[in-house]
Amino acid sequence: MDPVLEVKNLTKKFPVREGILQRVKHHVHAVSDVSLKIYEKDTLGLVGESGSGKSTLGRLIMQLIKPDKGQVKFQNQELTTLSFNKIKKIRKGMQMSFQDPMDSLNSRFTIEQIISEPLEISTSNSRLKNIKKVHELLDVVGLTKSILNRYPHEFSGGQRQRIGIARSLALSPKLIIADEPVSALDVSIQAQILNLLVDLQKEFGVSYLFIAHDIHVIRFISKRIAVMYLGRIVEITESTRIKNNPKHPYTKALFLSVPYPDPSTKQDFNAIQGEIPSMLNPPKGCSFHTRCPNVMEICKIDLPLLRFIDNEKKHQVACHLKFE
Repeated sequence: MDPVLEVKNLTKKFPVREGILQRVKHHVHAVSDVSLKIYEKDTLGLVGESGSGKSTLGRLIMQLIKPDKGQVKFQNQELTTLSFNKIKKIRKGMQMSFQDPMDSLNSRFTIEQIISEPLEISTSNSRLKNIKKVHELLDVVGLTKSILNRYPHEFSGGQRQRIGIARSLALSPKLIIADEPVSALDVSIQAQILNLLVDLQKEFGVSYLFIAHDIHVIRFISKRIAVMYLGRIVEITESTRIKNNPKHPYTKALFLSVPYPDPSTKQDFNAIQGEIPSMLNPPKGCSFHTRCPNVMEICKIDLPLLRFIDNEKKHQVACHLKFE
C-alpha cells in the first residue's frame, strides 16, 4: 500500500543575519534529514520538547516553508518542485490545524465566514451549498448552527479548536497536520478533542500527523510515534512498542519526566538534565550526547543514523547503544 504522505531527507536551515549589511553569520538547523511515512487512516504522532523542530516540519510538509533539500510526496505527487498555483490545488487534500485557534481564526470573520472560506476559495459551489456544508461540519464537531453569526473571541479554547477542526475538514482532506491542537486546553477538554479526532478518522478515513510535546497525549491517539530531538528523528515505531519498550535514552527520559496520574508509575521529573542545545550551534556527533546518561566517546564524534533494531523492521532508533 502506497503512503498518503512520504517525506525523504527533509532539511531546513534558516539564515541568521547580523550587522548593518545584514550578512549571513549563522544558520539555525531547524530540520535535519527527516524521513517518515503516513498511510491511509493512519496517525503518526510527532513528539519532542519545544524547539525540537516539530512545527517547522509540519510547515515544510504543507509547503508553507520551502525546504533546502529533500522530498515531500503527497499521494505520490512530489510537492517541492511544484509552482504555487499547483500546490494550492493539491492543498485541498492536506490541511493544517494550528496550535492556537485564536491566532489562526480571523477575529473579524464570523464563524460562518471562517468555515466557508476554504469552500469559497477552492470550489465553485453556490453560497447555499456552502452554508449547508458549514451546518454539516458544525454538527460533526459537536457545535450548533446558532453560533454562525458569532465571532471567535466569544468562545472557549475548546470550542475554538472545534471550529478550527471544522474548517480543516471543509475540503474533505486525506491528511490533517494537527500542530499541538490540545496543548493550550485543560485536561478534560483535551480528552474531548482527542476523542473527536479519533471519531473523525473513523468516519472520514482521514490521516493525521499529530504534533505534541506530551508523549502520553501522543500515545493515546497515535498508531505510530516518531520522537524528534534538535531537528532529527531519534526513534520511530508503533505506539505500543514505544510505551512498553522505549529504546532511545531521550524517549525513556520523556516518559519518566511527564506527570502521570498513577501512583505505581515511576516518575523522575529530573530525567532530562540541562537545556536543549542551541540550533545555531548543535553538538557534534549525537545531538543528545550533552544530556544523555549513557553517553560514550563515540557519541561525541559520530552522528548515529536511524537503523532498524528488530527483524520485523518496525522499530528504528538513532543511537550508538546496542539493543537486543
